[in-house]
Amino acid sequence: MPNTQQLQDLTTQVRRDILRMVHKVNSGHPGGSLGCAEFFVALYQDILDRKDTFDMDGKDEDLFFLSNGHISPVFYSVLARSGYFPVDELNTFRLINSRLQGHPTTHEGLPGIRIASGSLGQGFSVALGAAQTKKLNGDNNLVYSLHGDGELQEGQNWEGIMYAAGNKVDNIISTIDLNGQQIDGSTDDVLAMGSIRGKFEAFGWTVLDIEKGNNIDAILEGMAKAKSLTGQGKPVCVLLHTVMGNGVDFMMHTHAWHGKAPNDEQLAIGLGQNAETLGDY
Repeated sequence: MPNTQQLQDLTTQVRRDILRMVHKVNSGHPGGSLGCAEFFVALYQDILDRKDTFDMDGKDEDLFFLSNGHISPVFYSVLARSGYFPVDELNTFRLINSRLQGHPTTHEGLPGIRIASGSLGQGFSVALGAAQTKKLNGDNNLVYSLHGDGELQEGQNWEGIMYAAGNKVDNIISTIDLNGQQIDGSTDDVLAMGSIRGKFEAFGWTVLDIEKGNNIDAILEGMAKAKSLTGQGKPVCVLLHTVMGNGVDFMMHTHAWHGKAPNDEQLAIGLGQNAETLGDY
């Protein structure tokens, strides 16, 4: 397994990838992508029990489903730098006929992508179906999913959350990117959700917090604990406390960069704060 410094170097390079991809086409979602860079790097480099080759069946390996598909830049960067497809394909982000569409799609056949996502609220349902399938197949591997906190305002999530506990789907770890921001403002201003922990617990889930959601070691420790809580009759929820736009100072702590690309000057500033570590594509 890579050590913490290697994971941090990869995270820094992923941030550069995100900025450059979104800037090139003047389109995309850098804020949430930057905020989840550490999580994705830790997930694909350490946490997931995954095979070197990709197939859609995903038997005898852990599965990951991205529900908040607009943060595709971080997903694509980490998939490419984890060996799923050539890193230089990141040059094609959001271009016509590219496999790297703005929201992940399956019909393009991009390795690593298991569902088309972007219609918020659907990820829970798909992840739960996969988790139950593993149980039916006697497959002891886990299913992981990621969701935005603003995304929880969609009702379909709560049907899935209720279903998971009611059916004792205890081989799933669903992480909530708790950054307090969404496209139109802070989550409290758009639609305050009160205690997300309290809601999940009331629905019958085991809940734990990773307070330092942009710290590699904290993520590894927290997700290891989450894994230890599976198989006990209850689904597991991780509240990952992140900063939107993390690693680029002018993008942090604001919803302004949820879906806005940096201009040339802003790109230069952002790249200046994230030194090239593993080579730009």
